[in-house]
Amino acid sequence: MDTGVVEGGLNVTLTLRLLMHGKEVGSIIGKKGETVKKMREESGARINISEGNCPERIVTLSGPTNAIFKAFAMITHKLEEDINSSMANSTATSQPPVTLRIVIPASQCGSLIGKGGCKIKEIRESTGAQVQVAGDMLPNSTERAITIAGTPVSIIECAKQICVVMLEVDQHESPPKGITVPYRPKPVSAPVIFAGGQAYSLQGQFAIPHPDLTKLHQLAMQQTPFNPVGQTSPGFSGLDSSQTSSHEIAIPNDLIGCIIGRQGSKINEIRQMSGAQIKISNPTEGSSDRQITITGSPANISLAQYLINARLSSEASGMGNQ
Repeated sequence: MDTGVVEGGLNVTLTLRLLMHGKEVGSIIGKKGETVKKMREESGARINISEGNCPERIVTLSGPTNAIFKAFAMITHKLEEDINSSMANSTATSQPPVTLRIVIPASQCGSLIGKGGCKIKEIRESTGAQVQVAGDMLPNSTERAITIAGTPVSIIECAKQICVVMLEVDQHESPPKGITVPYRPKPVSAPVIFAGGQAYSLQGQFAIPHPDLTKLHQLAMQQTPFNPVGQTSPGFSGLDSSQTSSHEIAIPNDLIGCIIGRQGSKINEIRQMSGAQIKISNPTEGSSDRQITITGSPANISLAQYLINARLSSEASGMGNQ
């Protein structure tokens, strides 16, 4: 390894993308964002976290490499703390390693693996970390995930060596190979439950408080949604999300556009926020209405209906384009 690149590399600007689970990200953010604020201040790195309501999130560290490594070290130690605290209540005898995933352009993976795997073998041996490069690219992107596991010291050293390889590739490639399409985690339609006036989305075994849906839930309780076709909307209550049913509503043809939105943006938003499956029938000859079928738990259906009615209300009051 060229030491000149290592030393010189500490002054260049670098971006490091980490792929993390929602629970890990919650730990990094901390109560009222205090943990991530402290990390930003102490490391000097910019730390950006991708949109919520996804099971996976991208944590982007950017800035001078010494600031990046400091932020990366703080994240690694925080994850180790979480493992230690979960082990305190566990009967397991061996502690699992800290595991992190770094996302890099697939075009740089060849340099990282090296001829016959020699480079990645060297990184494994010199750092003591386990390193695995994913064979497939992440969905809808030209990036791959590299999983690193081990002690915080080994992981931090391993990340430094990976960054050095990436810097070497960037310096020697002119122009760089193709355009990188970054991986963007997609939201999943997690089941939503309402309990005690609060909305929660279910992720695995956890009920995650959902402030946006709570506001909508409270709004829905305060007013009767506008309904052009006389449909009654079931009340929001602590409904059991395990029951799945279907509900149909008819929407006039001239109003369906405001429900669908440009390139389906509005209907996708309603699907994501409500957690319901929503199908819109094709126009039928002689009918002035389109049928919308909403499938999900009673709470999902109620919320989807409320969101659809809210779109119709804004259209009726001349705010449909907002």
